[in-house]
Amino acid sequence: MKRLNIAVLFGGCSPEYGVSLQSAYSIIKHIDTDKYMPILIGISSKGDWYRFDGDIEKIGTDTWCNPSDCTPAAFSPDRGAHTLLVFHQDNVVKLPIDAAFPVLHGKNGEDGTVQGLLELSGIPLVGCGTLSSALCMDKDLAHKLAQSAGVLVPASVRLKKNMDTRIALTQVKSLGYPLFIKPVRAGSSYGITKVFEQRELPSAIELAFEYDDEVIIEEGITGFEVGCAVMGNDALTVGEIDEIELADGFFNFTEKYTLETSAIHVPARIPKEKAEEIKQTARSIYQALGCRGFARVDMFLDNQGRIVFNEVNTIPGFTPHSRYPNMMKAAGISFGQVISRVIELAVGL
Repeated sequence: MKRLNIAVLFGGCSPEYGVSLQSAYSIIKHIDTDKYMPILIGISSKGDWYRFDGDIEKIGTDTWCNPSDCTPAAFSPDRGAHTLLVFHQDNVVKLPIDAAFPVLHGKNGEDGTVQGLLELSGIPLVGCGTLSSALCMDKDLAHKLAQSAGVLVPASVRLKKNMDTRIALTQVKSLGYPLFIKPVRAGSSYGITKVFEQRELPSAIELAFEYDDEVIIEEGITGFEVGCAVMGNDALTVGEIDEIELADGFFNFTEKYTLETSAIHVPARIPKEKAEEIKQTARSIYQALGCRGFARVDMFLDNQGRIVFNEVNTIPGFTPHSRYPNMMKAAGISFGQVISRVIELAVGL
């Protein structure tokens, strides 16, 4: 069987550009090169697209974007072509692409934009499609759909930019404190603030609006956060549940990538029956939001033992130390096997 050309997209015009580089570097390092030929496509923080031919170590150190290693590139919009167009000075090279693996976190990568481009080009997509990606990125719409599937969600209020702050203060009175102020469409906890009293609201709302033009204010859920790695299209494989132990505050950007004062336990320190209930809830959310390929479903287990939906990450962190691979590893599936399986799901193997 011939090796499949897999376009691995990294970088991106997003606040999570640096996180993408680390995830993509790990995937490239662990991909089965007996089966797959990675075609590396770097997207600069300004949004420029390149075919990258350099040492992959440069991706991890963010020195990849240079004239020696990069050639401008773009996917052909011809649905029957399935090609990457590489624009050399004297000619255009057409590289056949069997599937594309966007390893792009947050805006312009995890929100359906790149997925739409790939689907328009007819190139098989590793991971969730356009609609599912867009829905999961929108915290408010994701909650509404999960709630329609019978899943508990936090009470919340959605705000639009330039909305009178006094209206927001009135609307949130019924939610109580603490509250979480979040951009509706952002990842890695960018722009999120936990507030404990009304006077903190205006600055928290202002910060959230720096990352999106809509903001969601959610009630604080007691208990702790749990995650569930889900993989598959129709038949689903679910990893072991993980549990986030916090010393204080919430699982913000710093804690997610340094674990300075927090810890992640895999499997979660909960009864087996509750873990199975969480897994089934994750399956329900995954299917309600139309997810395919893979995603990480994050929930809360509150002090009453109730499972409350938080969010779905359609392109979660993908290093060997990230939550998604570790949950699958605890279920007996190695990092390399996860990468191969999600590609197989995309190409129909």
